[in-house]
Amino acid sequence: MDIKPKINLDDINLLRERDPDGMLETLAGLPEQCEEALRLGREAPLPSLKKEPRQVVMAGLGGSAIGGDLVREVVAREARTPVLVCRDYALPAYINEETLVFLTSYSGNTEETLSAYEAAGKRGAARLAITTGGKLAERAQRDGVPLVRVPAGFPPRSALGYLFLPALFILGRLGLVALPEDNGELVGVLRKLREELRPASPRARNRAKDLTLRLYGRVPVVYGATHTTEVAATRWKGQFNENSKCLAYWNAFPEMNHNEIVGFEAPPELLRALFLICLRDASDHPRVQARMEITKRLLKDRVAGISEFWGEGSSLLVRLLSLIYLGDYTSVYLALLYGINPKPVAVIDYLKQELARLP
Repeated sequence: MDIKPKINLDDINLLRERDPDGMLETLAGLPEQCEEALRLGREAPLPSLKKEPRQVVMAGLGGSAIGGDLVREVVAREARTPVLVCRDYALPAYINEETLVFLTSYSGNTEETLSAYEAAGKRGAARLAITTGGKLAERAQRDGVPLVRVPAGFPPRSALGYLFLPALFILGRLGLVALPEDNGELVGVLRKLREELRPASPRARNRAKDLTLRLYGRVPVVYGATHTTEVAATRWKGQFNENSKCLAYWNAFPEMNHNEIVGFEAPPELLRALFLICLRDASDHPRVQARMEITKRLLKDRVAGISEFWGEGSSLLVRLLSLIYLGDYTSVYLALLYGINPKPVAVIDYLKQELARLP
C-alpha cells in the first residue's frame, strides 16, 4: 500500500515551523563542528601512561557512546591495542592499571559514566574525560585526570564530532593507532553533502528527503556490515528513535544471514510495514557484498521497499561520517513529516527524573 504524506518537504517555511528548536540548523553545522573537534584533539592534554596499555575502553551511553563505537571501528584493522565500548555502570573485570579508559558524557552528569569513572580509578586505570562540564569535569579536575572540554549547547546526539574525533586523535598522538590524516577531506565531504541534504535542496536532488518520503508510515530496518558500516547502522537506528520518535531496528551482515533472514516469512501483513536500508562500504568483505545482493533479491517482494547507500571518501572514517550525516538528516526530516519536534526527548527526561527520586 502506498502511503502518501500530506506535506511538502520542499516547503522551507513549513519545515521551519515544525522545527522550532532548529535541529536542521544544528545539523548544518556538523562540518565546522568536526573541524573544531580535530583542533581539540590536536591540543588535548594526554594521560600519563607508564607503559602501553593492553586495552582501551570507551565508557559512555547514548550519543556519548556512539563516538566510542566509531573509534573502535575506524581503528579495528590497524590498532595494536584492542578498543572496547562499555555502556554500563560497571566495568569489565579485566580493567586494571594496564587499561586506558575514556569517560565520555556530554552533560557530564550521566550516572552510568560517573560510576564507570569511579570504578576505573579504583582499578588504577589511566583515565581521560571528555565532557562539557558537570560532575565528570568536577571529578576530573579534583583528581588531576586529563580533561577535554567540548562546547555546550547541543543535544548529545548532535555533538558527535566533539565526542568522537578528539578521542581518535588522542589515541593517535599516544602512538596506539595511526594518527588520522587531517587533510581536509572529512570537512570537504561533509560540506558537499550539506549542499545536497539541506532544506533548500529539492527532493529531486536530495537523497534524505527522497528516503524520508519512502519511509513515511513504515518501520525502518537498517543493515550494515560487521567492522565497517555496523556502527553507522547503529547510529541510524538511534537517530530514528530520538529524532523521529519512531521505532527502528538494525542488524549487521553476515550475522543476520544466520538467523534474522528466516524471520521474513510471517505475518506477511506486518512485513509490508518494514522498509530496509542497506549501508554499504567499498571495504566490505566480498562475501558480505554477495550476501547483501542475494538478501535484497530474497526480500524485495516481502517488504515495503529497499534502499541502499554507499559511504563517500577515501578513508573509512570519512565514509562512515558521510553515511551518518545522511541518516541524521533523514531522521530529522521524518520527524517533521510526522509533525514532531525532533529535539525534545521527553521520555528520557522523565526517566532521569524518576531515577533521581530513588535513594
